[in-house]
Amino acid sequence: MAKEITPRAEDYSQWYLDIVRKAGLADNSAVRGCMVIKPHGFAIWEKMQQVLDSEFKRTNHVNAYFPLFIPKSFLSREAQHVEGFAKECAVVTHHRLMADPNGEGLIVDPAAKLEEELIVRPTSETIIWNTYKDWIQSYRDLPLLINQWANVVRWEMRTRPFLRTTEFLWQEGHTAHATREEAIAEARMIHDIYADFAENWMAMPVIKGAKTENERFAGAEDTYTIEAMMQDGKSLQAGTSHFLGQNFAKAFDVTYLNDANTLEHVWATSWGVSTRLIGGLIMTHSDDEGLVLPPKLAPLQVVIIPVPKPDAAINEVAEKLKKELEAKGISVKYDTDEKSRPGFKYAEYEMKGIPVRVAIGNRDLEKGQAEVARRDTREKNFIPLEGLGSSIEKLLDDIQQNLLLKALRFRQENTRQADDFETLKQIIEEKSGFVSAHWDGTVETELKIKELTKATIRCIPLDQKQEEGKCVLSGKPSKGRVIFAKAY
Repeated sequence: MAKEITPRAEDYSQWYLDIVRKAGLADNSAVRGCMVIKPHGFAIWEKMQQVLDSEFKRTNHVNAYFPLFIPKSFLSREAQHVEGFAKECAVVTHHRLMADPNGEGLIVDPAAKLEEELIVRPTSETIIWNTYKDWIQSYRDLPLLINQWANVVRWEMRTRPFLRTTEFLWQEGHTAHATREEAIAEARMIHDIYADFAENWMAMPVIKGAKTENERFAGAEDTYTIEAMMQDGKSLQAGTSHFLGQNFAKAFDVTYLNDANTLEHVWATSWGVSTRLIGGLIMTHSDDEGLVLPPKLAPLQVVIIPVPKPDAAINEVAEKLKKELEAKGISVKYDTDEKSRPGFKYAEYEMKGIPVRVAIGNRDLEKGQAEVARRDTREKNFIPLEGLGSSIEKLLDDIQQNLLLKALRFRQENTRQADDFETLKQIIEEKSGFVSAHWDGTVETELKIKELTKATIRCIPLDQKQEEGKCVLSGKPSKGRVIFAKAY
């Protein structure tokens, strides 16, 4: 199997695109900026969905579904929200086509113009809060904890598979609460769930923090984010949870009768992660040989390959091992396809990131062993057939932990401190990575640093200790450091 992957150190962007294509994750589509998610890529997303959906339900959220189309007037009700999304909206103006009288195919039927134009969902706050007005009457209806798995459309100028596409898949939670404190606790809880998922399932370490006022979600009072460092040193915003205050409740007049028989506006949150996580998975772990997947999210965790081809003796051992692994909850495939040679299969499964490969031949059987290769380090060892299932189970755990520790080390080695602007600028330009530096808290300084360095404040770390200092640009007082980086 020809790998044809551009070396990561040579062209990081092309390396990423090569892996997406060669690992069978996604293809370009006939629609500009949209992608076709192939079975292997979608299987990874399904694994992510299963884990997150289970966690949402454990914390008492339920799933629902809301329309893809949003009346344009809804988007206008919350000023910051419409300003934040107006430039990315796709608009439906007509509902019918007709034959071109000039014989040039189909044209829009001018008689089929909609009375009110519809926005193709860029996010669902407005349509959902218009619905919540009918669902919420009393304090007995609260909290309302709803999530939906959906697709959204944001008309992006520059696209890249998984990281930024015109249409993408995500989940979006929208909750309503009786008090400010309950809503903030909800937003913070979801923030913790996202961080735990990133680190313990994706093996992708993240910094938990709050966005600056300038970087918050449009219409939010606070946005909590998880920021991950990719192998080129850039930051990936991997998930956000927003405390919306009463902004949307007031815009759509969503009130409830409290236990004192007084009407109050509810308090709101929204939160989401998307197929962008697959891009994060690729860029956190993969190498010049292809995709590397953490075992917990690998659709196929173990592949067994007969060498040079299956026979009765190999089949007996392989099938027994397969059943043993499946009984342990491990996904496994015994590849008996004789159209491809073992070497081709090795390269194919390596490219697709399968965590463990087991090769069994007659000579191995004579010695009571099998060759086991791990994808993360590409090490190969001969392991006794006796207890092989347990050895592989432990190996999968080791791979998961190793990927996290490796990513943590990379982040630590590429996180630096700057106490003046020239140092900040030099690190961003020459070394990349995260820069911890003081900022005076003003939008003006934030935007000026972005203009001069192309780096943004990724977050104000929640675990950041109070530290008096001076802003690296303005010299004004600062109460703590923030994280600067270039980002996707």
